[in-house]
Amino acid sequence: MRRITHYLYITMFAAIVLALAGCSVSAPADKEGEQATIAGVVDGDTVKVDYKGTEESVRLLLVDTPETKHPSLPVQPFGPEASAFAKETLTVGKEVRLEFDGPKRDKYDRLLAYLWVDGENFNCMLLEEGLARYAYIYDPPYTYQDSFEKAEAQAEEKGIGIWSIPGYVTEDGFESEAAASSSPEEPSDEPDRDCSDFDSHEQAQAFFESEGGPETDPHDLDRNNDGLACESI
Repeated sequence: MRRITHYLYITMFAAIVLALAGCSVSAPADKEGEQATIAGVVDGDTVKVDYKGTEESVRLLLVDTPETKHPSLPVQPFGPEASAFAKETLTVGKEVRLEFDGPKRDKYDRLLAYLWVDGENFNCMLLEEGLARYAYIYDPPYTYQDSFEKAEAQAEEKGIGIWSIPGYVTEDGFESEAAASSSPEEPSDEPDRDCSDFDSHEQAQAFFESEGGPETDPHDLDRNNDGLACESI
């Protein structure tokens, strides 16, 4: 009886661990992933890499982050955060691996791939952090679709990132009206600040957002209007 009870506890514990695990994705073997080097970050879901002697744009498979550089759209909530997360994780010169799953290029001739960094699937990391939605499922089934769906569902349940704004995430992208209805608080009566008042970019970014950024920038901390404050710190 004790042995049965012990087995049941172990089974229940394993089930809980699996339920809590957002993206149980294993890194590919060498033969499944192709080596590349980060050359730059365009935004949260697009990066530049040196791949087989050529600089290529890579559009991350199955994820969509809010816009920061769209020619006809404003900077969207959590777009700057997704870009900052990508820049922090995918530093220039970092070795990564690309894994393809279906068509290798999109209509813009960008590579379509999962990006592995330090043994972690970066596409899935975006979903786990609430910085991307699971999207562009054109040619299923995909290798990691179950894990990606689970990671997205858990971020939504936690209400983090893009999921913190009711109605913001839709099947077609991100709803501007929902973001506007959940607009930041009115700017405070803080005295005028500049970048020299902060010790780090993170500190400046937090103040910038608390004062209404990126929609408003009363302290002129975002000089190039990319949604990021005091990037030079």
